[in-house]
Amino acid sequence: MSVAKKEYKRVTVKSLVEMKQNGEKISMLTAYDYSMAKIVDSANVDVILVGDSASNVIAGHETTLPITLDQMIYHASSVVRAAKRALIIVDIPFGSYQSDSKEALRSAIRIMKESGAHAVKVEGGAEIKESVKRIIGAGIPVMGHLGLTPQSIYKFGTYTVRAKEEQEAQKLKEDAKMLEKLGCFGIVLEKIPAKLAKEVAESVSIPIIGIGAGNGVDGQVLVVHDLLGMTHEFNPRFLRRYMNLYEDMGNAISQYVDDVKQRDFPNEEEQY
Repeated sequence: MSVAKKEYKRVTVKSLVEMKQNGEKISMLTAYDYSMAKIVDSANVDVILVGDSASNVIAGHETTLPITLDQMIYHASSVVRAAKRALIIVDIPFGSYQSDSKEALRSAIRIMKESGAHAVKVEGGAEIKESVKRIIGAGIPVMGHLGLTPQSIYKFGTYTVRAKEEQEAQKLKEDAKMLEKLGCFGIVLEKIPAKLAKEVAESVSIPIIGIGAGNGVDGQVLVVHDLLGMTHEFNPRFLRRYMNLYEDMGNAISQYVDDVKQRDFPNEEEQY
């Protein structure tokens, strides 16, 4: 069933709550640079996540752990300069908020002041309660992230589906309620059973954004490089590739190389 959409000149955290209340699904994509953010924003994506996944897709690291706060601010600043409509959320990177709530607040303030972003995102539940409370207490909007939390990959030891067992599922539900109570404006649920994700989405008043969490949530997020097929070795079940840019771009570059070698580029019309 289609839902009448309200037009937003600028999406805010309040807009996302309204979308949930009105039954309108929320679209969310990553972006890490000016050019990509401009394209994503012009396509009317509701939320741009400047994800610590930049550590993987931009810098080539195996995990999200190596990316620094300074690097996240650099990427976020580039995105902010491009986006005119989307709400821009920035991941606080690993090691910048987990152990000390005062450090968490300093990290969040730096992101907001130096990048101009609109909100931050953190991974975890009860274990980061004090950090979440302190950041929200300073007036900074916070999005939570539960389920598979990539910053904790070495604790999990695998990227497989989380919360399949009752004990972990129960903790996830409790953490979601806690994050809502603390004042988080939304939560990302990553790679958990669709039935559990739907249950969580129906149990809270804040938007639940899924990635590998089924269609019973309030919105979806993907890494834009995966959606466009710029990556080709990452093939989780939840990923739908809308293009195959890895192949298309490779073919175009190969054609350019051939044209240069064959003295076909530049031609008469392409020079002064």
